[in-house]
Amino acid sequence: MKTISLLSVSVFAIALAISQSGRSGSARHGHEASSIIVSTDVRSGVSHPVRDLELATLGKVDLSEPEEADEWLAQPKSITPEVEDRLVQRNIRVPLATVSGLNFDGQMANSSSWLQPDAVGAVGETQYVQWVNTNFSIYDKGTGALIKGPVAGNSLWSGFGGSCPTTNNGDPIVDYDKAAGRWVFTQRSTPSGGPNYQCVAVSTTSDATGTYYLYAFPLPSGFPDYPKLSVWSDGYYMSINYFSPGPPFTYVGAYVCALQRSAMLTGAPATSQCVQLSSNFVSLLPSDLDGLTAPPAGSPNYFIALGYNSLNLWKFHVDFSNPSNTTLTGPTNIPVAAFNTTCPNQACVSQPGTSQQLTTWSDRMMYRFAYRNFGSYESLVAIHSVLVSGRMAARWYELRSPGSGPYIYQGGTYAADGNSRWMGSIAMDQLGDIALGYSVSGPSTYPSIKYTGRLAADPTGTLEGENIMMAGSGSEPEVNNWGDYTSMSVDPTDDCTFWYTNEYLTSNGSRNWHTRIASFRFNACP
Repeated sequence: MKTISLLSVSVFAIALAISQSGRSGSARHGHEASSIIVSTDVRSGVSHPVRDLELATLGKVDLSEPEEADEWLAQPKSITPEVEDRLVQRNIRVPLATVSGLNFDGQMANSSSWLQPDAVGAVGETQYVQWVNTNFSIYDKGTGALIKGPVAGNSLWSGFGGSCPTTNNGDPIVDYDKAAGRWVFTQRSTPSGGPNYQCVAVSTTSDATGTYYLYAFPLPSGFPDYPKLSVWSDGYYMSINYFSPGPPFTYVGAYVCALQRSAMLTGAPATSQCVQLSSNFVSLLPSDLDGLTAPPAGSPNYFIALGYNSLNLWKFHVDFSNPSNTTLTGPTNIPVAAFNTTCPNQACVSQPGTSQQLTTWSDRMMYRFAYRNFGSYESLVAIHSVLVSGRMAARWYELRSPGSGPYIYQGGTYAADGNSRWMGSIAMDQLGDIALGYSVSGPSTYPSIKYTGRLAADPTGTLEGENIMMAGSGSEPEVNNWGDYTSMSVDPTDDCTFWYTNEYLTSNGSRNWHTRIASFRFNACP
């Protein structure tokens, strides 16, 4: 284990602000090398095998920082009166024909747990890993049997030194590097008084219960929130919502980073290259590689964020050998059919038996921004929530040609009935079939988990009928919290099977959530 002195984060102030892109057309802005914040991991080492770690002591969480600084995030203004959403799908086809796989309970709450889960998961060669708030568990993907867990996230860094093993601040992401056959874990470390770090672990093999190369990357002062990580051929890319120290917390802007994947796969010292954007942009998502066909040589990573009746797209080209060649270009503003943002306080989802409504997070694109290279074209799928006739609906897109001239190939708004659909996640299989998973709730429907999708041969812009993954039997009567994100991933062994995780309730109450993990594939996918 080594220690390298922390580079001065005063360069944080050098980052150039990007102009607001709230208009139609394309706006392109390049970042010069002087705005790139280059840092070296302050610690690296090798973990103990996960199979040997102690199980988490349930009920003990680190609340040295608020569960969600997003509470202080400026939300988009509602549109009054409500505009017509021209992408609403009027004709819903018969229920989606899929081959069901496993369907089992993941981690669950207890009386002293976090208020809501941030359920995220990924599938590997033989295992599925779910990380919820501060604990992760590993399951056999053939049977659903629990192999190990729940394990406290910070225990992975035991003996590492610094704050990664002593704080367990959550906001986790777990991803699977398909080309390398490695797991990538990350969570933030925000000790009281700082300094802040992004703790990252890369498995040494494809076995999630084995050892990991450990890293701690320095972050600026303030409060880093809502980090999202993706896998790309030349790096691991991240975005973070940054706030000033608080309370009160003032939104500073999105912070985007690239981590040196080639070094991290061998446990060598690694660097990060980051850029601070202005407060005009919220919750960027980096593109996450699906399939085994890499992006074209030299391809940048793509970041997306929600704009006003538009999508904003950036290109992050990183040269780890010579940071002076690194550029962040964008945003390119891509107009889309007009949509309605949610109610001002973000709580718009009704439930049975209570007047309490649930939060939608419709100010942002939802995890993941899934990328696939089909050879003759490149495709990305994305999802967010919109308001349709007083209820939430899933707005989805397929973007193509991101490198040369990004455009919306197809998209739609899915509002199949009087229920709300939100907290979605989306992915695409090797044939170009698309699957969406999300939460569903309404005046007579307890918060539940459903999914829908489309075959590549279906009429563009349309989805088929939805299937139930797990029916809820309880409402959240006290607060508006309903998690922050969910996760749809694609099995690397067949590149066909979708795996989805989300939350539900078995009875009315707060801090009594359950999570579900399920898999399915389209009939035509081999």
